[in-house]
Amino acid sequence: MSEHIRVSVADGVCTVAMHRPEKKNALTRDMYLGLAEAIERSAADPAIRCLLLTGTAEVFCAGNDIGDFQKPRPAENPDAPGPSHRFYFGLANFEKPVVAAVHGLAIGIGCTMLLHADIVYAAPEARFRLPFVDLGLVPELGASRLVPWLVGKHKAAELMLLGEFFDAAAAERMGFVNRILDRAELLPNATATAQALAAKPQEAMRLTKQLLRPDMPPLIARMEEEREILAERLRAPETQAIMANVLKPKR
Repeated sequence: MSEHIRVSVADGVCTVAMHRPEKKNALTRDMYLGLAEAIERSAADPAIRCLLLTGTAEVFCAGNDIGDFQKPRPAENPDAPGPSHRFYFGLANFEKPVVAAVHGLAIGIGCTMLLHADIVYAAPEARFRLPFVDLGLVPELGASRLVPWLVGKHKAAELMLLGEFFDAAAAERMGFVNRILDRAELLPNATATAQALAAKPQEAMRLTKQLLRPDMPPLIARMEEEREILAERLRAPETQAIMANVLKPKR
């Protein structure tokens, strides 16, 4: 388990906290592995009946760690998928309820993973962004299908093509967030909600979640398509130049 992923289980709830505050919880390959392992454990353990995703007191997740993202990595092996693949598809296919508590920034993957949660609470200070185009990339985790499904085609285009920040109030209006709660109340309320979900009849919960979700085969196919294009974009000169500039030491 990654030192930057903290996992605890109580009252039927597996709480998974991203904890790399010095880097705003930006995800590394090792952190993806920790997230994937926690999700896989939660899916397999009948005593775990709900998953709660959170970050630190100041930030949820500021996206992928650009330096880690640029490191060479082996080609995807269908028989032994890599950490990010395991996380993406483990979360998308997770049959139990998922609650998220968002403090501060939720950027890139930090925003798109919320599309796979069932209930999302955010602090008033939370800020969201889908910056893929600005990085020379394309959306992931099914966002190119889920965001238009959530907010409509034109609003989705505005969010993803312009890539501007939006605040918690806008996120609530658009349906990214269920409720805005004061920072001190955020995690306690999210935990109480997760515990309430964990106490409900689980087969009825599973079937209802299944009915509420968009048609899964097209979503999974889109996620695979996004990953293929993303891999190509990571090798593109345009993207390499953007990332090199991001990593350039600031004077």
